[in-house]
Amino acid sequence: MNQSAEILCIGTELLIGDIVNTNAAYLARRLAEMGIPVYHQTVVGDNPERLRAALQIAFSRAEIVITTGGLGPTYDDLSKETVASFFGRKLVMDDASLKAIRSFFARMNRPVSGNNEKQAMMPENCTIFPNPNGTAPGCAIEGDGDMEGKIAILLPGPPREMKPMFDESAAPFLERLSGQTLVSHSLHFFGIGESDLESRLHEMMTKSINPTVAPYAKTGEVLVRVTARVHKKEEAAALIDPVVEEIRASVGEFLYGIDVGDLQTALVRLCQAKGLTVAAAESCTGGMVAERITSVPGASEVFEWGVCSYSVRTKQELLGVDAGLLAEHGAVSAETAAAMASRARALSGADIAVAVTGNAGPDPSEGKPVGLVYAAVDSAWHSEVLTLNLSRRDEDARAYIRTVASSHALNLALQTARRKP
Repeated sequence: MNQSAEILCIGTELLIGDIVNTNAAYLARRLAEMGIPVYHQTVVGDNPERLRAALQIAFSRAEIVITTGGLGPTYDDLSKETVASFFGRKLVMDDASLKAIRSFFARMNRPVSGNNEKQAMMPENCTIFPNPNGTAPGCAIEGDGDMEGKIAILLPGPPREMKPMFDESAAPFLERLSGQTLVSHSLHFFGIGESDLESRLHEMMTKSINPTVAPYAKTGEVLVRVTARVHKKEEAAALIDPVVEEIRASVGEFLYGIDVGDLQTALVRLCQAKGLTVAAAESCTGGMVAERITSVPGASEVFEWGVCSYSVRTKQELLGVDAGLLAEHGAVSAETAAAMASRARALSGADIAVAVTGNAGPDPSEGKPVGLVYAAVDSAWHSEVLTLNLSRRDEDARAYIRTVASSHALNLALQTARRKP
C-alpha cells in the first residue's frame, strides 16, 4: 500500500485545550509502525461545515483519512453523518450494532435512549468496527465514483475506546486492504541518547525500505522498531534478522532487550530465568525502583525486599549505614550509595541489591547540586557505583530526575544479572 494517511481529530474540547489530544500521537505512532506515512494532522471543532471543509482538504492530499471523535449520542456528535454525506452515503440501521448497544446498557442496568440507538445508524456499505468498550461503533468507508481510492476510517474519541478499536479492527482492515502483513520487533536501548543512536544508524534508517527502521525517544531511553511488510508472517525473519544483527553490531552495548517492553520487565524475566533475587534501597527515587519491579507480573519470584530510606536517620537505623561515613561524605555521595547497596543485600539476602541517593531538587542540598545522583549495585560477583548528572531546568525536572535515576538502577541490576555465569 503506497497510500498516505491524514489524522483528523474532531472535538471543540480539543481546540480550547480542555483535553490533550493523545489520540493523534497514538495514531501517528501506530501508522508509522505500519509503514503508512502521515504528512498532516488536523483538529476541527464540532461543526458540520468546518468538518466538511477539513475533509475536502484532507482528501486532496491523502488517500486515507482517520477521524476520532464525534460518534457519541449528543446533538453535536455529527462526524458520522457528515462523513457519510461527504461520500454520498445514507445512514441505515445496523441491527448488530443496535443489539450491542442494548446489551451494553443492559449490563449497566440503564435504559437505552433514542440518542444512543442513533449510534447504530451506519453509512451504507461500510465496514463496521464493533466497540466492546463503549456504545459508539466505528467504521471504514471505501469511496466509489469521484471518491474512488479514498478511505475514511471513523473511530470514537475516548482513548480507552479508540485505541483498542484501531488495534483490533482498523489496523487489520488496512492490512487486508494492502494484502500484506506487518511484522515488527522492538529493540530497547538504554545509556545512549536518541540523537547519538540516530547518527550511528542514520544510513540504515534512511536507506531501509522493507524492513523500515524507526527510532522513538522515551524518558531516558530509546526504542528502535524494525518493521517488515510481508505476505506471510513466516517470511518476516529473513528480512528482519539481518537488520537486527547489523544494529546489534553497531550499538549492541546499549541494547538491553528485544520485545521486552521495558527495563523492569527485562530485569524480572532475566532474574526468573537465572533464579536470581533483587533488593532495593532508595532515597531520592522514593520507592520508584521497587514500584517498577513489582509492576511486572511474576515479580514475587524475584523481588526480595525494598526500603525507602529517605532521611539520614533511616539510612543509619534501617539500613545500618555507618554514621561516620555519612558524616564524612554526606547522604548524597558515591560512598553512601555503595554502603546502601551493600547493606540492602546483607539484610535482604538477595543476590543483587541496588541503591539510589541524590538530589532531585528543587534546591541544592548538602552543597550538592540538583540532579546529582549516585546509583549503586552490589552482588557477590560485581559491584559498581554510577555518578549521574541529571540536571534539567523545567517544571518536570524533579520527575525526570527520579524516573531516569530509577532506570539507571534497574539497568545496573539487569547488567549485573547478565554477568552472573
